[in-house]
Amino acid sequence: MSSHLARVARRSYRDASRLARPTASLPLRLLSTSKATPAVTTHYTVKPRESDPRWEGVEMERYADEADVVIVGGGPAGMSAAIRLKQLANEAGNEEFRVCVIEKSASVGGHILSGACLEPRALNELIPDWAERGAPLKTPVKEDKFSFLTKNKAVPIPIFPGMPMHNHGNYIVRMGHFVQWLGEQAEELGVEVYPGFAASEVVYNDDGSVAGIATNDVGIAKDGSPKDSFERGMEFRAKCTIFSEGCRGHLSKGIMKKFDLNKDNQEQIFGIGIKELWQVEEGKHHPGRIEHTVGWPLPDAHTYGGSFLYHLNEDNLIAVGFVVGLDYTNPYMHPFKTFQQFKTHPAVAPTFEGGTRIGYGARALNEGGLQSIPKLTFPGGCLVGCSPGFMNVPKIKGTHTAMKSAMLAAESVWDKIQAGDSVTEGVEPAEYEEKLKSSWVWDEMKSVRNIKPAFHKWGLWGGIAYTGLFYVVGRGKEPWTLKHAGTDNQTLKPAESSKEIDYPKPDGKLTFDLLSSVALTGTNHEADQPAHLTLMDDQTPEDVNFAKFAGPEGRFCPAGVYEYQPDDKGNMALIINASNCIHCKTCDIKDYSQNINWVCPEGGGGPAYDGM
Repeated sequence: MSSHLARVARRSYRDASRLARPTASLPLRLLSTSKATPAVTTHYTVKPRESDPRWEGVEMERYADEADVVIVGGGPAGMSAAIRLKQLANEAGNEEFRVCVIEKSASVGGHILSGACLEPRALNELIPDWAERGAPLKTPVKEDKFSFLTKNKAVPIPIFPGMPMHNHGNYIVRMGHFVQWLGEQAEELGVEVYPGFAASEVVYNDDGSVAGIATNDVGIAKDGSPKDSFERGMEFRAKCTIFSEGCRGHLSKGIMKKFDLNKDNQEQIFGIGIKELWQVEEGKHHPGRIEHTVGWPLPDAHTYGGSFLYHLNEDNLIAVGFVVGLDYTNPYMHPFKTFQQFKTHPAVAPTFEGGTRIGYGARALNEGGLQSIPKLTFPGGCLVGCSPGFMNVPKIKGTHTAMKSAMLAAESVWDKIQAGDSVTEGVEPAEYEEKLKSSWVWDEMKSVRNIKPAFHKWGLWGGIAYTGLFYVVGRGKEPWTLKHAGTDNQTLKPAESSKEIDYPKPDGKLTFDLLSSVALTGTNHEADQPAHLTLMDDQTPEDVNFAKFAGPEGRFCPAGVYEYQPDDKGNMALIINASNCIHCKTCDIKDYSQNINWVCPEGGGGPAYDGM
């Protein structure tokens, strides 16, 4: 490690540990009654420093460190790519082959949120002796339950082998802990893992190929000016850069646009998953049980979504959550309140009565499937995992496919670097896409490609019928591929033609408000920095979102980041509570005008999930 990198690493760990601790100076702010300053974007990605006299004379040189491969994002895919690369390098006797994982969370696994039910197929291939190595897979699935909910009843639907919800052979896990363990395996092999480093910019070679990434600058005031503590970020340069940022990664989004990677596929569509972790009373806990529901309280049969309950073999813990497709049309839809309402159902509430909620979080997830997978490689790098989107929607699982995609990418990157025949300075592992299309990942994605569009086209019952006929019986061999209707930001109907939805008030025992929920995430950001929820135009929220759609960002955000308040003239103005952000990316997806662009805050900022 270079001496400068060591210095930056020490600073990053120091800052990350500070951000991981709640501080009195960074209170959560939500739905206040006092007047506040309307949102004004000051981030340099929108307001360039070159035209700001406050930046004249500021030293902007960046130090650079060289590696063989840089991986952006330390989730299941990123860690799997790192592990596979070092396995190959070490087997070849090249233990000096440098692999660096850049992770924006203050700790490995701290930004990870998933259900989660893990299908171990990719793990079996990557680390066959995972059980002996102490992998935290403690809860094998023993029982599957599936129900259709009406307002007052639960109608059981049988689960048979071969159906998407049949989970025998899988494991209920706390995904953050699993990723933490993967990080430990990576470091044992010699991977360099840097938590608390936020990759904020892609660096390019003179020939236009990707050269690596740059971490974000620190010491920038909220108004966009340099503070006395300003320090330039540093560059991590590599022969090949693997982007594994997860769903709607902001660098991956830029890469797709620059290299036109979506020209031959449909644009990605998404859902939002909201989750709580509960410790329930004895007798209400059944380790190894998985429960899913569809139906109530979703407002109609065309709003895609449903619930999950996963019973962990640990301290009477149950992970409960609700997923809502972001292609919903009613601007009054409130995914968080829908989830809270779900817990009041007569078949659900008794499980949690008398229990204690100990965790909360949310994350966007890919739902586009095969139709939305972009071109995966470009000069200098590739996309893996949930960055391009390998989630199996009807299974509600993407970890196994994400891991396998990363392993295949790692093998292709290794082979291409060893071949030494790249026509660009940054290596493009073109064989990765060919390998993927010959793998079980592609077969799995192809078999379920029509299920999500079928639900959108024909609603709940039509989607269930299609799944039974063409997936369970035909395994996706139908000779057609259904198309998605469009991107999620295009689906909202005007407020004047939509029905307001009445949600029950929280009782503080079974159902909760947003503020108390966000407090459980441990989210924390440096207060005096530009808001990382940037607006391309500061007037669009009031002129379009509020005027036409009644301010939907105040409802689709699961962390209370956005609220409208009257300004000094009595006009409604958008307030952005950036310190509340839990990095779910929903605003970047669902915003009607695509006016919101999520960028990385200072490294280490964000939620501090513990095994979510």
